[in-house]
Amino acid sequence: MSDLLVLDDVHVSYGPFHALRGSSLTVGEGEIVSLLGGNASGKSTTMKTILGLTKVRSGAVRFAGADITRTSTRHRVKAGIASVPEARRVFPQMTVDENLLAGAYTRRNRSEVTEDLERMRTHFPRLAERRKQEAGTLSGGEQQMLAFARALMSRPRLICMDEPTMGLSPKLVDQVLDEIARINAELGVAVLLVEQQAELALSIASRGYVLATGEIVLHGDARELLDDPQVQEAYLGKAARP
Repeated sequence: MSDLLVLDDVHVSYGPFHALRGSSLTVGEGEIVSLLGGNASGKSTTMKTILGLTKVRSGAVRFAGADITRTSTRHRVKAGIASVPEARRVFPQMTVDENLLAGAYTRRNRSEVTEDLERMRTHFPRLAERRKQEAGTLSGGEQQMLAFARALMSRPRLICMDEPTMGLSPKLVDQVLDEIARINAELGVAVLLVEQQAELALSIASRGYVLATGEIVLHGDARELLDDPQVQEAYLGKAARP
């Protein structure tokens, strides 16, 4: 499997605060990779770095073989990177269809955009039923589906998802994870899944990384990480054996 996204020894600072300390990770073509970490671990900074929303002090970010370290967010979206932000962040006073079209803002071929709009309605039939409804009136689960569909409207090769299960009921959490797996399997889109809930994230991922105070402290196969005593103690509430 070839690497689609590469972070290579990335350092990011906010004034005197060193937010990322030589972070390195990869996401392969069509792969689901989980990025785990607690509060203030550097997960959000990693997402912002990939999306071009924060400045890299040193190191490199590469996508599909090209160095994008200094490129704009717009350039990265056009290259094939999309995001599903934390807490969904749909445009509440815009309709479902208007939110979907906002996801295609970098595209110029209107006929292809219209085709993809119909494709999203087919893929997410609940959204089709509510196409003229304001997004702010949707349920939490429906808003999450809308956030997924909006990201897909840019025709991405990679979607960065920031805690997509946050604030959802256990039933909706399962639906969201199933949908992420379906998007990956049916559309071949790679996913970088940022989560605090390790067991959920690693259940659908092939590999994972663990961040702590801006550094990658563990990485490996998803099953190996689930069995790792450090991960079990920190994220699964299981005490490490003496």
